[in-house]
Amino acid sequence: MQTVTLNNGIEMPILGFGVYQIPPEQTEQAVTDALAAGYRLLDTAAAYGNEEAVGRAVKSSGIPREELFVTTKLWVQDAPAEDNARRAFETSLAKLGLDHVDLYLMHQPYGDVYGQWRAMEAVNREGLAKAIGVANFYPDRLLDVILNNEVTPAVNQIETHPFFQRTTDHDLMRDHGVQHQSWGGFAEGRNDLFTHPVLSEIGTAHDKSAVLRWLIQRSIVTIPKTVSPDRMAQNFDVFDFELTDEQMVQIAHLDTGTTVFFDHRDPEMVARLSKHRLDS
Repeated sequence: MQTVTLNNGIEMPILGFGVYQIPPEQTEQAVTDALAAGYRLLDTAAAYGNEEAVGRAVKSSGIPREELFVTTKLWVQDAPAEDNARRAFETSLAKLGLDHVDLYLMHQPYGDVYGQWRAMEAVNREGLAKAIGVANFYPDRLLDVILNNEVTPAVNQIETHPFFQRTTDHDLMRDHGVQHQSWGGFAEGRNDLFTHPVLSEIGTAHDKSAVLRWLIQRSIVTIPKTVSPDRMAQNFDVFDFELTDEQMVQIAHLDTGTTVFFDHRDPEMVARLSKHRLDS
């Protein structure tokens, strides 16, 4: 498995398995199948409601803990966020049944961001989270966190796919030692991604996934989700070929520069996500 080195020296697999929108009752089997296919990076979140199922699959797999890289995420917390975030982290850890996570991400750039980050720095110092980072932070918010806190986020997980390539974000993250991670790498099939003529032609030429290979060649960590073991195997089979420079340019031309889901800077979305709270 190809890895990337985070800014604190930790190795992270460049390809992992995400469980967003997988119902809890299907998650354990999906993660079990993913681990059997060779995945070692698992990505969940408190907001997904399936941390316990991920933990059961990890426990029953028999795979040594040091061979796995487990990520979960902190949902929006009110002040005093240092106390609330600590409790939320401990809840996630208990649901996972682990003594540490490899990466803990702030899921949204809302709420008491700095109180949340201080709590995350604390669990990082204690070794309970080997690395900490953020998700859905645009460059201005990310740079603000970098400049005004002790620990620079190790990762920023953001919407990234051929139609929203995040080149400016990518360059800023590279300049500040933050690892770019993609969510929504397949854009959930929007804009006819799976039948797009450019992507289909490139994929057919290699008989592989053009999208995942494109992300990996940009040194972007990606976490495709599927409940199909066959698709898991197909997604994992992307390390024995490379896209040509011409093919990379062809995909670069697909960038629209805008989200296909929603904008985290949209006032309506800010209000909706900021007000949502999880049951603890």
